[in-house]
Amino acid sequence: MADAEIKERRIIVAVDEGEESIYALKWCLNNIIYSNFKDTLILLHAKPRPAVYGAMDGTGYLFSADLMANMERYSIELANRVIEKAKNVCKDLHQDVKVLTKIETGDPRDVICEMVEKSGADLLVMGSHGYGLIQRAFLGSVSNHCAQNVKCPVMIVKKPKSTAVDA
Repeated sequence: MADAEIKERRIIVAVDEGEESIYALKWCLNNIIYSNFKDTLILLHAKPRPAVYGAMDGTGYLFSADLMANMERYSIELANRVIEKAKNVCKDLHQDVKVLTKIETGDPRDVICEMVEKSGADLLVMGSHGYGLIQRAFLGSVSNHCAQNVKCPVMIVKKPKSTAVDA
């Protein structure tokens, strides 16, 4: 029996600055990625759009161009740190996996759904922040939105609550 052609899988892992997304990435590397598959792991970070302010905000504070530039620079540095941390997790746990990185600007719900569509992803892996009913009502759930709107399977990984007692 001839060896069957192994299909490359494109797996997107949405990462942000929270512990939940890094836990989801580690779970994916330990449970979904295998050495005998031709997997491509796409680490995706959605950088929020900068807030647009007029010359004065509602309280009368003036936002200078320097302040706005510093805010944007911080946002870019944060996005790069998130991606770098995720890449290091991949190197530590699964050195032979092909890793691509992508930083996109916009609402995470839209960015993730668009990237899944554009890349032809076979699987989307996301962490769950574990918001309660009221927080989800006000903040919305990115993972729920993506699970309802993308065309590929979605794996939502929930980080277990710590059982250790704080001393």
